Amino acid sequence: MGDMANNSVAYSGVKNSLKEANHDGDFGITLAELRALMELRSTDALRKIQESYGDVYGICTKLKTSPNEVCGEVSVGEEEGEGETGWIEGAAILLSVVCVVLVTAFNDWSKEKQFRGLQSRIEQEQKFTVIRGGQVIQIPVADITVGDIAQVKYGDLLPADGILIQGNDLKIDESSLTGESDHVKKSLDKDPLLLSGTHVMEGSGRMVVTAVGVNSQTGIIFTLLGAGGEEEEKKDEKKKEKKNKKQDGAIENRNKAKAQDGAAMEMQPLKSEEGGDGDEKDKKKANLPKKEKSVLQGKLTKLAVQIGKAGLLMSAITVIILVLYFVIDTFWVQKRPWLAECTPIYIQYFVKFFIIGVTVLVVAVPEGLPLAVTISLAYSVKKMMKDNNLVRHLDACETMGNATAICSDKTGTLTMNRMTVVQAYINEKHYKKVPEPEAIPPNILSYLVTGISVNCAYTSKILPPEKEGGLPRHVGNKTECALLGLLLDLKRDYQDVRNEIPEEALYKVYTFNSVRKSMSTVLKNSDGSYRIFSKGASEIILKKCFKILSANGEAKVFRPRDRDDIVKTVIEPMASEGLRTICLAFRDFPAGEPEPEWDNENDIVTGLTCIAVVGIEDPVRPEVPDAIKKCQRAGITVRMVTGDNINTARAIATKCGILHPGEDFLCLEGKDFNRRIRNEKGEIEQERIDKIWPKLRVLARSSPTDKHTLVKGIIDSTVSDQRQVVAVTGDGTNDGPALKKADVGFAMGIAGTDVAKEASDIILTDDNFTSIVKAVMWGRNVYDSISKFLQFQLTVNVVAVIVAFTGACITQDSPLKAVQMLWVNLIMDTLASLALATEPPTESLLLRKPYGRNKPLISRTMMKNILGHAFYQLVVVFTLLFAGEKFFDIDSGRNAPLHAPPSEHYTIVFNTFVLMQLFNEINARKIHGERNVFEGIFNNAIFCTIVLGTFVVQIIIVQFGGKPFSCSELSIEQWLWSIFLGMGTLLWGQLISTIPTSRLKFLKEAGHGTQKEEIPEEELAEDVEEIDHAERELRRGQILWFRGLNRIQTQIRVVNAFRSSLYEGLEKPESRSSIHNFMTHPEFRIEDSEPHIPLIDDTDAEDDAPTKRNSSPPPSPNKNNNAVDSGIHLTIEMNKSATSSSPGSPLHSLETSL
Repeated sequence: MGDMANNSVAYSGVKNSLKEANHDGDFGITLAELRALMELRSTDALRKIQESYGDVYGICTKLKTSPNEVCGEVSVGEEEGEGETGWIEGAAILLSVVCVVLVTAFNDWSKEKQFRGLQSRIEQEQKFTVIRGGQVIQIPVADITVGDIAQVKYGDLLPADGILIQGNDLKIDESSLTGESDHVKKSLDKDPLLLSGTHVMEGSGRMVVTAVGVNSQTGIIFTLLGAGGEEEEKKDEKKKEKKNKKQDGAIENRNKAKAQDGAAMEMQPLKSEEGGDGDEKDKKKANLPKKEKSVLQGKLTKLAVQIGKAGLLMSAITVIILVLYFVIDTFWVQKRPWLAECTPIYIQYFVKFFIIGVTVLVVAVPEGLPLAVTISLAYSVKKMMKDNNLVRHLDACETMGNATAICSDKTGTLTMNRMTVVQAYINEKHYKKVPEPEAIPPNILSYLVTGISVNCAYTSKILPPEKEGGLPRHVGNKTECALLGLLLDLKRDYQDVRNEIPEEALYKVYTFNSVRKSMSTVLKNSDGSYRIFSKGASEIILKKCFKILSANGEAKVFRPRDRDDIVKTVIEPMASEGLRTICLAFRDFPAGEPEPEWDNENDIVTGLTCIAVVGIEDPVRPEVPDAIKKCQRAGITVRMVTGDNINTARAIATKCGILHPGEDFLCLEGKDFNRRIRNEKGEIEQERIDKIWPKLRVLARSSPTDKHTLVKGIIDSTVSDQRQVVAVTGDGTNDGPALKKADVGFAMGIAGTDVAKEASDIILTDDNFTSIVKAVMWGRNVYDSISKFLQFQLTVNVVAVIVAFTGACITQDSPLKAVQMLWVNLIMDTLASLALATEPPTESLLLRKPYGRNKPLISRTMMKNILGHAFYQLVVVFTLLFAGEKFFDIDSGRNAPLHAPPSEHYTIVFNTFVLMQLFNEINARKIHGERNVFEGIFNNAIFCTIVLGTFVVQIIIVQFGGKPFSCSELSIEQWLWSIFLGMGTLLWGQLISTIPTSRLKFLKEAGHGTQKEEIPEEELAEDVEEIDHAERELRRGQILWFRGLNRIQTQIRVVNAFRSSLYEGLEKPESRSSIHNFMTHPEFRIEDSEPHIPLIDDTDAEDDAPTKRNSSPPPSPNKNNNAVDSGIHLTIEMNKSATSSSPGSPLHSLETSL
C-alpha cells in the first residue's frame, strides 16, 4: 500500500519503519484509500467495503495478510533517542539579573518535571495482543503495523484503526472520539470499523489493522495538534540512510497523494512525507517552533518598548545638556583655555555626566517588570494547585483572567459521565428524586430489587473507585449500571441477590435488542411456578402491562386510559427534561398451568404488571449551575459543545443555566452549523461564523472538527468591540484540536484521556467545572497584581527621571546618586513586585467584566493616580532640593565640588523620596479608585513583611551607609520630617480619588494590546510564527508589494469578468488560479485593512453564473482554508518573488492570466 513506512509512524512516540523486501509499493490498496475508508462510519463504510473490496477478507488479501499471518517484518527504530565603591553598582545590577533568571528557570523546571512522566507512560505501558505467524503474542503498541491481525477484548483501549474480521457481541465506547455516550455495537454486517482511542466495553473479536500512528483517527487528531514534528525529522534521517529502492516508492506515493482531491489534502498529516515535496525553506519553516506571546506579554512588551524609548531620549538629552552647559560655562563664559594638564579632569567631568545619563536611563526602564510577572504567575500557579488547577503553561493562568468565552464539553465536564436514575414513578407517585426506601411498600421494593438484579447482564456491575475521592466505577452497560445504582441509593445490595440466584440458575433470558427494545429474564421457582421480569423502553413495556402495583403494594387493573394518563403526566415531562424512561414489570405463571411456549416471546412478554417507571440521565454535576452563574456574572459566555443529541443537550444546558427560558439563543446540530458556515463551494467563511457565534449556546452532534472550527471562528472574529479570548474544556481525545487551538485549554485530570491532557494548558485535577471559576479568579488577580505593580513602578520612574533630569540640568549633578538610584530602583522594584504580586484574589474580582485583548494595562484611573502622586512627590522633592537647607538650617548640597563628601541636605532629599515610595506602595494596592487602601492588608503577610523590611534597611543605609551610598547620618527631627512628608502621600491619595476620572478627558491610557489592524495578515495566518515588533517594520515593504499585487489581481478579475463571455471555455483554469493560489497560500495571505470593495464577481454573482464560473475565484475570506484551493502548490521564497519572473513566479502567472 504505497510506501508502507508512511503508515507506520508510531503512536506519539517510538518510530517503526518496515523493511520492505520484495513488495515495495505493490500492495493492492493505497494509503489514501485506506484513510478515506476509515473516515466513513457504519453503513457507509460497509457499502464502501462491499463495493470496492468485496469484504474484509478482500482487504486482507490486498494487504498481503491472512487472519493468521502478518506482512513484512518489523524493526523498531531506537530513540535518538568608583574607586573602592565602584564595584557596588555593577554587583547590584548583576545580582538583580541573576535573581530574575533563576526564578524563571526554577519555575519552568518544576513545571516540566511534573509532566515528564506523562509521555513516557503513554509509550511504555500499553501492550497489545496480535497474531503473527499463527502465534498469539503481546507486543508494544508502537510495534503494530498495518495488516496485523489484532485480538480485541473487553477493557482494551484500541491502539490502531482496523476493520472487524470476527466479533462476539462486541460493544465499543466511542465517547472519547465522537462524544456519543451510548455504546456502539460492532458487527460484520452493520458497522465493522474499529477506531483507535476507543474502549472495548463488551465482548471480544479480531480485527485487521488498517491505520496506525498519524494515519489513525487518534493520530489525525494528534497531527492537528501539531504533535510529532520531532519524530518526523528523525524519520527523515533514517530514510536518508536507506536510499535504495525506497525512493521510488516514495515518489510514486507522492504522485498518488497529489492526485487526490483538495479535501483529502486538507486532512493529510501536516508534515508527513506525502504532503507534497516543498523546498528546503519550507522544511525549515515547518520545524520552527511557533513563538506565541500571551495577551499580557504582548501588552507588557509594547509598554516596555514605549517606556524604554522615552527613557533613552531623556538620558540622551540629559547628557547633551550637561556637556553643553559645562563646555559653554568653562570655555565661553569663564574664557578658560584648554590646558593639556587639565585634560584628565575634564575627562572625569565628562565621565561623571555620562554616569548621570546612565542613571536616568536605569531609572526610566522598569526592569522589575519581568520579575513582577514571573513572581506573580509563579505564586498564582503554586496556589492554584490547591484549587485543583495544575497549570502546565505559566501564561495560561494570566490569559484565563481575560477569558470572554468558555466552550465546554458536556459529558464528564458539566455532567458526571455516568447514567443515573434521577426520577421515578413508583406506587402511583411521581418522585422528582430517588425516594427513601421507607417510602416504598416492602413488597414493591422486593420486586424492584430482584427484578433489577437478575434482569441486568451479570457483566454490568458497580466497582469501588480507582482513585481516592473518585466516583464508583460503572462497568458494562451504562443504563443497567444506572438501575443497579438505584438499588444502592435505596440501600439494597444487588450482589446478595446475584449470589442467591447465580447466572446459571436463570431459566431463560431474552437478551436486549434494538427491535423489541426490551430484555426479559425468566426465573423458575421451587414450587414449579415461573416469574418473568421485563425492562425496556417505557412506551413499549407499558403497552404490554395489564396491571400496575398501587400505593398499598397490591396489583390493580391498568387500562389504556390509565396508560395515557401516565404517558402525559409522567413520561412526557421526564422526556422533556432530557431523561430516558425505562419501565420495569413482571409476570407470574402459576404452577398448575401447562408450561408456556418459551420460544414464542411475544406471548410470554405480555399481560405484565408494572412495578415502576424510572427516568435516567447523565446528571449535571451539583456544583456546575452555580459556577456557570458566576461566569455569566463575570461577563464570560459559557457555550456547550457536545456529541450528544440536541434534546439531551438542550435539557442539560437549561439545567446548567447556559440556556434561560425565553431568551433568544441558538441551539444547533453539527450538520446545521456546517451548512450555515460554508459557502456554495463548501469553504468555511468567517463572515458566516460571525453571524452565528454571538447567539450560539449549544452545539450538539458535533464532530471534533466542528468544535475546532467554532473555537477558531470565535478567536479570529472581529465583530464585537473587543476580540474574544476563548477557553475550552474537554476530556476526550476528540477535544484535542480545540484544546490546542483555544487560548486556554482545560483537560480533566481523572476522566481525561492522555491526548486531551497533552493538548491542554491547565489540568483540572478534580474534573470540576468550579475549578475553572477559580482559575478565572487567579487569572484576573495576576492581571490586577501586575497593574498594581505598574502603577507603583511608573510613579517612582516618572519622579526619579524628572528629578535626575532637572537636578542635573540646574545643579550639574543628580540629587539622587547612582547607587541610591539603584536602591530605589532595584530593591524597590524587586521587593515591590514581591509585595504587590502576591495579593490573594477575592470574590469581588468576579463582579467585573473581563478586560479582553485590547484593554490597556494602564487605565485612565491608574494614569490619574500615577500623575497625581508624581505631582505631590515632585513638589516635595524640589522644595527640599532648592529650599531644604534654609528650612533645616544646614549646609546646601548643591554645586558641590567633584569629590565632595556626602551632604546632609542631599541625604534628606534621598530619605524623603524613599519614604514617599514606601507609603505610596500602600496606595498602589488599589487600582480601580477605591478609597480604603488598607482593606485586607493583613491577609497578605508578604506585603507587610516587605514594607517593614524595606523601612529597616533604609534606616541602616542612611545611618551607616556613608560614602558608598553617599549618605550622612540624620537626626531624629530630620527623620520625623521625612516620615511626615512620606505619609502625606496617603492623604494625597484620598484627595486624588475624589476627583472623578470622567472629568479628566486629557488622560490617555497606555499599554494597549496589539490591535488587529496593526498586525499584517501573514502574522494572523495560522502557521506563521508571531513576528516581533522590530521585525514587523522590516516587513512593511513586502506587504506593500503584496498589496500592489492584490490590486493588479483585482483589475485582472474585472478584465476576466468582462471578457469571459467572449472567451467562453477557451483557456485552461490553471493559468488563472495560480495567482489566486499564491495569494491564498497561508504563508502569504494579506488582508487589506481597507474595507472590502465588492468586485464584479461578488455583485453579479446571482444573475450571471457563467461569468462567475469562468472568472478566477475570489480570494477566499476563509481563514481555515489552508488547503490550497485547486491543490496546486506554489511555494515561492519571499525575496525571489519580488524580482523573478520565471515560470511559477507570481509575475509569470500574472502574465499568463493576462
